[in-house]
Amino acid sequence: MRRREFITLVGGAAAVWPLTARAQQPVVGFMSGRAPDDSAHLVAAFQQGLAERGFSEGQNVAIEFRWADGDYDRLPALAADFVGRGVAVLVGVGGDVSAVAATKATKTIPVVFGMGGDPVKAGMVASFKHPGGNVTGFTLWTNETESKRLGLLRELVPGVPLIGILVNPRFRPTVQELEDLELAAKGVNQQLFVGRANNDAELDAALASFEQQRVGAFLVTAAPFFDTRRDRIISFAAQNRLPAIYQFREYAVGGGLISYGPNIAESYKNAGIYVGRILKGEKPADLPVLQPSKFDFVINLKTAKALGLTVPPTLLIEAGEVIE
Repeated sequence: MRRREFITLVGGAAAVWPLTARAQQPVVGFMSGRAPDDSAHLVAAFQQGLAERGFSEGQNVAIEFRWADGDYDRLPALAADFVGRGVAVLVGVGGDVSAVAATKATKTIPVVFGMGGDPVKAGMVASFKHPGGNVTGFTLWTNETESKRLGLLRELVPGVPLIGILVNPRFRPTVQELEDLELAAKGVNQQLFVGRANNDAELDAALASFEQQRVGAFLVTAAPFFDTRRDRIISFAAQNRLPAIYQFREYAVGGGLISYGPNIAESYKNAGIYVGRILKGEKPADLPVLQPSKFDFVINLKTAKALGLTVPPTLLIEAGEVIE
């Protein structure tokens, strides 16, 4: 059985359980802008966090999963459906759009969100320490570290005349991401070429444009849509012998060259812990918005060798994990 089928089966099981069984258990609504295929480890981390607070799926809590598969327009309807069903806690993860959709959908049901940007600037919470209202969650700061990723890529392949930037124009933080990258590039006289993609056809066209423009390397910005197409992007980089940098460790483990970003599984585990605390009576307003405790810098030396690259010793020293 494929992972997508397994997770869908497990996630949808609560929807067909007898009402008497469900009445004995609180129901958690879990919606994500990502896809089940690329989120199995995140679901496991979330469930582990719940378990640490004494909640086991199918025994004393039910979890219903909904996935947008990178189609952000579906998220408001998913949130509204959960609110209409009266879930005990609504979880909105897998990008800022999911987090915003969840918080806009209800002012009474507790919401635990996960996003890459600043929830205070987005107007979702009053402050990190005291969120207020019915909302709390975590931020990964992935949307705030694009310039850092650009710097690491330039250090890995110095002197590349043109670097491609892959963005999703329908993803809310993209405007700020591009501004940060363009400002950083201007400071070091680096030329950028931007490829835009919000669906499969656009992704194929954007990657083809990197070939046409003869970029020497490319950066994949933080956006859940790209996470759902991770294998395709990594395969393109390998086939075209292009160095690339990504946001999450999962890319480098999956054959990508280099990644820099937060430990996303840790954040999902903490979200599960927060849901467990809320189910036991704590209020979201009293639970501070969580921030990453560390950032993973991963280099895949196998991929570097396949690309004919020599990784500078300074980067090897800085890396927290090296895949050989």
